[in-house]
Parts: sequence; structure tokens; C-alpha cells
Amino acid sequence: MLVSICAQQHKFLLAWSRKLTTVSRVGSQVASYHVTVAALSPEDRSINPATRRRLRRSNTSSVPDKPAVSEGSQVRGRSAQTKALENEVPLLQSRNQGRGENFRVSSELRKLCLEDFPADRERQVKQKSMLDSKAETYEIVFGVAPCLLALTQGKRKACKLFVRNGETSTRASVLKVCEEAHRRGLQISRVSKKDLDKMSSGGVHQGVCLQASTLRYLSEDFPSNRKGTSTPLWLVLERIQDPMNLGAILRSAYFLGVDRVISSLRHSCPLSPVVSKASSGAMEVLGVYGYENLEDMLKLKVAQGWQAVGTVGAEAGESHIPVIQCSDFQMTKPTLLLMGGEADGLSRELLSLCHTLLTIPAGRELCPGIESLNVSVATGILLNSLLFSRKSGT
Repeated sequence: MLVSICAQQHKFLLAWSRKLTTVSRVGSQVASYHVTVAALSPEDRSINPATRRRLRRSNTSSVPDKPAVSEGSQVRGRSAQTKALENEVPLLQSRNQGRGENFRVSSELRKLCLEDFPADRERQVKQKSMLDSKAETYEIVFGVAPCLLALTQGKRKACKLFVRNGETSTRASVLKVCEEAHRRGLQISRVSKKDLDKMSSGGVHQGVCLQASTLRYLSEDFPSNRKGTSTPLWLVLERIQDPMNLGAILRSAYFLGVDRVISSLRHSCPLSPVVSKASSGAMEVLGVYGYENLEDMLKLKVAQGWQAVGTVGAEAGESHIPVIQCSDFQMTKPTLLLMGGEADGLSRELLSLCHTLLTIPAGRELCPGIESLNVSVATGILLNSLLFSRKSGT
């Protein structure tokens, strides 16, 4: 009796072990199928769909037939499969770190993972925007402030706005430029940083470029909207060739309240986008007048009762023109402040028209070679000194 009971238990255990082996084999085959499809190499993906279906049936031949499911449940199953594969990506990568850099997760797996992340899929699509080839007289203004002021001041004819893809386009300053462009009905194109770098010729564009008409020097017959003061101050620039210097000078002149800026047309840099960027957009607001012959214009203003004030270095020698420190000068009548170029300063013709020459005293003993200031820095100091004396004298 005891022997028969032991024999029956032995048969029962054998039967259960066979069932467990079959279930584990089926589970491993199903799992291996999913992992194999996810990690298909580029060569494997070239297999046509029919052959792939046959491979799938052969891999799952031992799986018992399942009842047919509706289309909606198939979609849900695919979504669940996608999430499962997304969870398997770190596992696959960790298992294959030892295979070297040649191992790549298949594009099928990436595609499945992107099904639940449409934003990532859209980020892979590049929008190519070309400049308007018909706009021959247009140029590229770059930087947030220059682009915004170019749109709001109305001195340029704007054509297109280019904004960098990614998080840059969500900054408040960039959004303000986009809103202004949208208000004026401009086309707004999203491009890559590389495209913006090319448009701005490597300038600091801050993620924004604007295709717009060029700005030119104003002529004397251009009407001025600024109300004149009793003792106006005009800034006269002769042969400023560095656009960075010109931009910095315009920014200081606008900030401090200069009544007008005048420049020689010959041997001076144009009002370029680089100047606009260096001025932080002040060039878009402050009109700059240009003259072919500064000498004739200065003679006319002197005849009208204006005083011409030039500049020299602290080490200037003897001169028939009075030389005083800028802090000792009192501006009591309409004044022309003359600033010369980076290399040679004021020309002899303009120096001969000056009533006074101003210097900026140094605060220490200077080493040879650095006895002077940059022209843009010197202009800012002199403008502040003259405008302060005008206010204190009123």
C-alpha cells in the first residue's frame, strides 16, 4: 500500500515538472523575440516584412493559440509593449556596455519609444528657412535689443525673423521680439544655432536674427524730432573706423543725452549690424548724421556762435589753443565736442577750428605705451563731464 502511494506521488511530480518546463520555455521564447526585434542590427532590418513574420511565427510556434482580439485592444497592447521596451532600454545598454562603441540600439526600438513622446519626434524634424534672395539691400540684424528696436522704431523695413530652436525661443526677451514681429505680420522661422551663426558672421546673436533693410547716415535736410535745448551739445566724430568703438560711443551718447551725433563719411565705418549690436540697439534709436566735409559744417556752426571743443592727450605739448582738464570746463553755450579716430586723433584742419582742448587727467603714473584711453571710453568720460557742467550751470 505504501509503495503504490509513493509511486503515484512520483508520477504527479513528474507531470508538474514537465508543465513548468514548457511554460518557462514559452516565456523565454516570447521574451527573446521582443528583445531580438528591439536590438535588430541595420543588416537585420533589411529583411522584408514577410520573412520577418515567418521568423516571428517560428519563434512563437510553441505558444498556445490565443483568441482573436479587437483592434482597440491591439492598440492598447502595442502601447503597453512600447512602455515595456522603454523600460528595457537601460537594461539593454547596461548589458552591452562591454561590447564596445559599435553596439547601437536599433532604430525600431527608438521609433517605438518615440511613439509616446511626440515632442522628441518633432525635435528631430529640421525646418530650413532661406533668406529672401530678392532682398538685395537687406542685411541681418542680430541680438535681442537690436532686433526689438529695429522692429519698434520703424527706421528699417523688416522682412523675416529667425529664432533658434530649443529653449532659447522660450526666454521672455526672445518671446517679446517674436510677439513684436507677429504683431507686424512678419514671417518667423525657427532655425539651428549653426544657421544663426552663419547669418550673424559669428556675432553674439542671442538666438535671434532679423532680415531688414540697411540703415544709412542721415543728411542735413532730414528733420529732427528732438527738441533742442538752450545749450545743445553735438558730438562730432572724425574717422572712427572700428565698429565696436562706434557702437559703444553711440550707446554712451544716447544714454547721457547728447543732442546730435555727426560723423565724417570718408574713412569711417558704416552703420552696420555690428555697430548696432555694440550699441545695444542705440543705433536703431539715435539718428547719426553724415558729412562729406566736416570742416565746412564746423565753420558754419562756429559762425553761428557755437564753440568747438577738441581733445588731446595729457602729455600734449605747447599749443596756441588753451588746454584745460575736462573737470574744469564749464559749458555755457552751444558746444561741438570733436573726437578723432583711433590712429591719429583729430586732423589738423579740425584742430585749427577748436576754441579749447580738453584732457582727461590720469589717476597714477602711467607706463609707456598705455598713456591714453580707448576713444569710446574717452568719449563717455568727456560727454559726462560736459553735460554735468551744463546742468550745474543752469
